[in-house]
Amino acid sequence: MSPKLQEVFATALAIPSDQITADLAYQSIPEWDSMSHMILIAELESSYAIAIETEDLLEMNSVPNVISGLLKYGVEV
Repeated sequence: MSPKLQEVFATALAIPSDQITADLAYQSIPEWDSMSHMILIAELESSYAIAIETEDLLEMNSVPNVISGLLKYGVEV
């Protein structure tokens, strides 16, 4: 995972970047709730200049799935 993506997660979830691991998933920590998930999607869209479709944002529910989703949009992570 790139430092940029790690920083996007840390900013959106308001947690230290060293807590961003491949095991991190939606609702696996209190900080990743429905509101912070929408903040994460907005941060991803802003940081990578993409527009994430609704079906994709629902699937972006873990670090590996976010990486896969970004790859689908042509983002190198």
